[in-house]
Amino acid sequence: MNLRGRNFLKLKDFTPEEIKYLIDLSAELKHKKKQGIMHDELKGKNIVLIFEKTSTRTRCSFEVAAHDLGMHVTYLDPSGSQIGNKESIRDTARVLGRMYDGIEYRGYGQDIVEELAAYAGVPVWNGLTNEFHPTQMIADMLTVKEKIGHFEGVKFVYMGDARYNMGNSLMVTCAKLGMDFVACTSRAYFPEQDLVDYCREIARENKGSITLTEDVSEGTKDADVIYTDVWVSMGEPDEVWASRIKELMPYQVNQKVMENASKTAIFMHCLPAFHDLETTIGKEIYEKFGLMEMEVTNEVFESSRSVVFDEAENRMHSIKAIMYATLR
Repeated sequence: MNLRGRNFLKLKDFTPEEIKYLIDLSAELKHKKKQGIMHDELKGKNIVLIFEKTSTRTRCSFEVAAHDLGMHVTYLDPSGSQIGNKESIRDTARVLGRMYDGIEYRGYGQDIVEELAAYAGVPVWNGLTNEFHPTQMIADMLTVKEKIGHFEGVKFVYMGDARYNMGNSLMVTCAKLGMDFVACTSRAYFPEQDLVDYCREIARENKGSITLTEDVSEGTKDADVIYTDVWVSMGEPDEVWASRIKELMPYQVNQKVMENASKTAIFMHCLPAFHDLETTIGKEIYEKFGLMEMEVTNEVFESSRSVVFDEAENRMHSIKAIMYATLR
């Protein structure tokens, strides 16, 4: 499989075989790291990380993965570049593409990372946009393979706000891998119909399915994976929090949901999660809305069925595979 020079912007751009290759490569590189086998095969290369939205896991994953591969890293935080401010995205891409072998972007619209890729002349990797989160997908599917052993026929249920990057990306990925994807949420939080139609066609080709339902009991029945994410992005006003909590609380992942799923079902979350009062935001949620936990209960989060920290670690191994495959 030759992915050298390819951009990694969304999984709609990749075949099922290419996605599985990246998952297998992630597992191979993870094995090498665990065994202490050096794999610094990209010595002499340099990459730049553009973060218009900060992140613990994405930044650490890219930096550790790059160092393991022998590369040098430049990190640009939200105040560290003039992208879209004093310098256009097109010009930024053409400048950075002359200096670096690869560019990561984490920020806002998908159109930004697509424009970077169009003009950079080097591989561009999407660390997260409003619409898609493809690096998370390879980590998630590596975790599914490790815990369940296969993709075909796996019932994968996403609960909560399925309209944006996580819901979109999981639906696309499950369709490509022949899984049975379920968006279990209020109708107002279903993914866009155009993307649903696309995914249903892809799912049929791969013997999978796409289901949208408001029924928690039916949606989660015999599920192999229960997945959720935060309901509200930081910085959104209080009125958004209030309405979002009211509308999505019926779709909280709790023990009743897990008991309705398969006996061997796993719980996944891309983190951070609001499951206790150990954070500033968690305390603010409690003070304003009286909630000690939000999208997932602490009981489920801390249970033996939760694989969220295996999933978080796999971000590093999968990002390493994506960079290695596109730069070697």
